[in-house]
Amino acid sequence: MRFLDFSSWQSILVTIGALALITLMGVGIRLLVMQTVQVRRQRENRQINERLRTLIAAYKTLGGSFTGDLAVDPTHLRDLRRAQAEGGDGEVAESGSDRSRRIRDAVEAALSDILLLGTEEQVRLAARAAAELAAGRPVHTAELVVSLRDFIREVLDLEPVPASIDIPRQGPTRPGSGGGRGGGRGEGQRGGGGQGQGAGGGMGGGCYRSREAPALSI
Repeated sequence: MRFLDFSSWQSILVTIGALALITLMGVGIRLLVMQTVQVRRQRENRQINERLRTLIAAYKTLGGSFTGDLAVDPTHLRDLRRAQAEGGDGEVAESGSDRSRRIRDAVEAALSDILLLGTEEQVRLAARAAAELAAGRPVHTAELVVSLRDFIREVLDLEPVPASIDIPRQGPTRPGSGGGRGGGRGEGQRGGGGQGQGAGGGMGGGCYRSREAPALSI
């Protein structure tokens, strides 16, 4: 209080002006800090929403089927043509391989997204599935689908699936089986980077409420 001088009108005005200046500086600093924090939180929420949207798209691609052959066929067209050249039933196999090829392409794209944005467990499962595909062995995605489902429900603040509910094993979405809901994501989808913008777009940014959420750690 010794710095406050009320001995004259000039001193009073100078004191009031100094107090007003200090107050304005404090309010300005506080507003700047609050704006910086808000911008950072908005950026983090957008990143989380994009990651969640991509993982939801990967879940739909890898687990959109409950019936039929739930394994991913790693056979490439060149292998079928080689078999045809060797005198096998390659023509029939090639005519029916387009569907499996589109499934394989969609699964490979989903695995690449999970390797980039998934949790540690999901990255491990996706890497194992990718290695199986590269080795030419059929791949089942049910275990990875369960991990994705549990994680997505946790981030969306949904209760876990009760253990009493018996969910059948899930496999890759078959092209054309999803109708208007994006089931044919394997057809005409991007080669490596746009899967999250396709199937998961229906969820939108509103699927995740702006709050502190578990980090998508890799």
